[in-house]
Amino acid sequence: MKADHSSVAQQASAPLEVVSLVSLGQHPVSGRLRRAEQDARALELCLALERQSAPGAVSLSAWHASGSKIAPGSEQDQALRGYLGMGLESLTLVAPDSLKAVDSLEASDSQYVVDVWPLLVTRLKQAAPQLVVCGGQSETGEGSGLLPHLLAESLGWPLVEGIVAIESCDGGHLTALQALPRGQRRRLRVKLPALVSVDAAAPAARQSAFAQARRGELASLASGELAHDAVAEAFSVAPARKRPKRLKRIKATSARDRFKAAAAKAEGGSGKRLEGVSAEEGAAEILKLLREEGVLR
Repeated sequence: MKADHSSVAQQASAPLEVVSLVSLGQHPVSGRLRRAEQDARALELCLALERQSAPGAVSLSAWHASGSKIAPGSEQDQALRGYLGMGLESLTLVAPDSLKAVDSLEASDSQYVVDVWPLLVTRLKQAAPQLVVCGGQSETGEGSGLLPHLLAESLGWPLVEGIVAIESCDGGHLTALQALPRGQRRRLRVKLPALVSVDAAAPAARQSAFAQARRGELASLASGELAHDAVAEAFSVAPARKRPKRLKRIKATSARDRFKAAAAKAEGGSGKRLEGVSAEEGAAEILKLLREEGVLR
């Protein structure tokens, strides 16, 4: 019984291991690399959790998975240092065991694509953190938003999407707020270990301090073998085109706006009900509505 009590006390005194996954972002206008907006918000939530917890209760680290070497002073290096400027002493670069093999393959084939999520799975199994926080979608690469799902499935962890605030982590459970449609919020209690992705409505990240970004360290860590993504090599990449605007999209940022959006009734007075019309007449009315809303021109 004494051994059981001592093991429980040791687990209670051990700090909560939190990992924030970050990636390279891209400015929508200039196209220059920067810190990713959603990943910076995820790191901001982790820093807020560390600040509101007791000293030494949370051990926070940030990871970036890369399939190639990041040279000091390069554009990738400058972009990742934007996370260091938020208050981190170091950022871990998760890379394959043999970067020389990756560089030689990329030099021989410019279309060679490396998939990084197996590297993260290997490293997460080795480090065994209790909580992993990331953005919902990357700004570079495929940007499919599947990374949190792939990691959660491989690790067997629960995945919670759309988090806007982490309230507490105690007793092996996480309490967080999840964003819902029409500006509503839902409080969730999840058993750890868990993986959460951050919603765009989460608090904005703090400004990156230049001096702290220069002092911080980018430390490379080998984790697993090279993962070749043959499927992504067949993708054709082209500049994105402007999408049609959505109909009556509600984006509430303040508490007042969220309350108004949640309490508002659906507008149905301007609609038109069609009964007993032909397919051509119905299609004509749909086209008329789309032109009135500005979707088609």
